[in-house]
Amino acid sequence: MAHFPVNHPARPLYRVLAGLIGVYILVFGVWGVVQTIGEPLFGRDSNWVLGLRTNLAFSLASVVFGVVLIIGASRRTNLGHYMNLTAGVVFLVTSILMMSVLQTDANFLNFSMSTVIVSMLFGLILLGTGLYDKVGPEDHAEAERRNRSHPVAEVHTRR
Repeated sequence: MAHFPVNHPARPLYRVLAGLIGVYILVFGVWGVVQTIGEPLFGRDSNWVLGLRTNLAFSLASVVFGVVLIIGASRRTNLGHYMNLTAGVVFLVTSILMMSVLQTDANFLNFSMSTVIVSMLFGLILLGTGLYDKVGPEDHAEAERRNRSHPVAEVHTRR
């Protein structure tokens, strides 16, 4: 079974990071929709918003992802934990796939290299926040602490 720290002390910081990423993505998406409305859904025009190239499809997807991340960051349950893990993987996989088709007609989300880099960065941050964002009862957190400080796992130095 995977090891996820339970009730990590820096959890509020991780939730704020995920929330800020969600706000950035939401603002990017809304601004992108306003800028690209009336254009083809998968257009390849040169529309730039907040330093990233976009089209209407990518802007609409960003609005949805931004709202989802904000909802996940605002909940004090494991919903945010699972949402951040999933969103981190989605961002990483999407950025790698879009980088592989960057200079082809298959670049249907109109990515640029800066969009790939920001998507990878957001994916790594969201994956990291998801790893330390798990919530559980205090007895689970205490059992997790005991497992980390088990005598077999500790290194003993003798003189």
